[in-house]
Amino acid sequence: MDIQRPSNARAKKIRRIVYGTAALLLLGGVTYGLSKLRPAAPSVDRATIWPDEVKRGPMVVERRGLGTLVPEDIRWIAAQTDSRVDRWVLRPGAIVKPDSIIMELSDPTLQREALDAEYQLKGAEADFANLKVQVDSDLMNQKAAEAAVRSDYEQARLQHDVDEKLYKEGIGSDHIRNLSRVKEEQLAIRLKLESERTAVAADSAKARLAAQQAKIDEQKALYQLKKGQVDALHVRAGINGVLQLVPVEVGQHITPGTNLARVADPKKLKAEIKIAETQAKDVLIGQKATIDTRNGIVNGHVSRIDPSVVNGTVTVDVTITDPLPNGARPDLSVDGTVEISNIKDVLYVGRPVHGQENSTIGIFKVTEDGSEATRVNVKLGRSSVNTVEILEGLKVGDKVILSDMSAWDNFDRVRLK
Repeated sequence: MDIQRPSNARAKKIRRIVYGTAALLLLGGVTYGLSKLRPAAPSVDRATIWPDEVKRGPMVVERRGLGTLVPEDIRWIAAQTDSRVDRWVLRPGAIVKPDSIIMELSDPTLQREALDAEYQLKGAEADFANLKVQVDSDLMNQKAAEAAVRSDYEQARLQHDVDEKLYKEGIGSDHIRNLSRVKEEQLAIRLKLESERTAVAADSAKARLAAQQAKIDEQKALYQLKKGQVDALHVRAGINGVLQLVPVEVGQHITPGTNLARVADPKKLKAEIKIAETQAKDVLIGQKATIDTRNGIVNGHVSRIDPSVVNGTVTVDVTITDPLPNGARPDLSVDGTVEISNIKDVLYVGRPVHGQENSTIGIFKVTEDGSEATRVNVKLGRSSVNTVEILEGLKVGDKVILSDMSAWDNFDRVRLK
């Protein structure tokens, strides 16, 4: 026979309610716990970072730039007239002296003008010689006329003295005395006029000769100019050095002012370095500098600072005081470093990739166990080529990451593995 079992539906319902409530409480607790957890930190390979330790001590503030060696004494030789390149005598790289001929030019018109100028000079000199003979002859004639009048005057004066003496003794007549006196006075006037005429003739002779001499000087200057231009057709180096560049070809037509060759003294070189415009403000004339020629480092000092900015850089000339190493030559690429100042006691660290002086940046500081790095704000001060001053945010012994960490800008900590 069937026995009726008691119903347990109510108990099952209660159990389901209890289980559901427990599940909801557990889910809420887990959700709350997860909300309190920090986001998972990304991992960074230690081999890809560039760490450094904060130190205290002296820091040399420097500015660095790339540049080249250039000769201090450069001479560009330019064409003086319209001409044509006939031939090269020397090639770039040749050692030259002041009278070394680099190339030969030709200009038939100039040569004809030089010949004409020479003949005109000789003609002017011949005219001067002829004029000198003529004015000397005229002056001598005038002096002779003056001398004749002077002789007549002296005779008349003596005759007047005799007639005056005879008249006083009662031997001569008054009429003869008056005639001799009048004659003496007239000859005195004529002698004065002839003397003035002689002086005028002498001045006139000097003026005429000076005018002709001026023509000679003019023709001589023209001839010297043409002769110099003809001589310049034999292009000479002008200084001791090395022929660096010949930018023209044989047969090329040359106009006045065209650069024909460049000669430089390779023993006297200076460095032209390009420093970023934001850093060049601290560079001053006279500051110490070092030049790395890739074959040795030489010392020097800043001798000139370009007043203008070109492509974001300022050109700084460094005069080299040490002997140059072997292999140093014009246009050689070099690294230049200028010493701005030497700070005796300062907190500093290696310069971060994106760290600019007098700014505040976020930088990752490595924890003591070295497993993580957290971002901290650091205030920077003066900067050098490889180091930067720390004003706030770090202390001696802190280790920081200097390499580019921009890929983790959205995280405040990273794990180091």
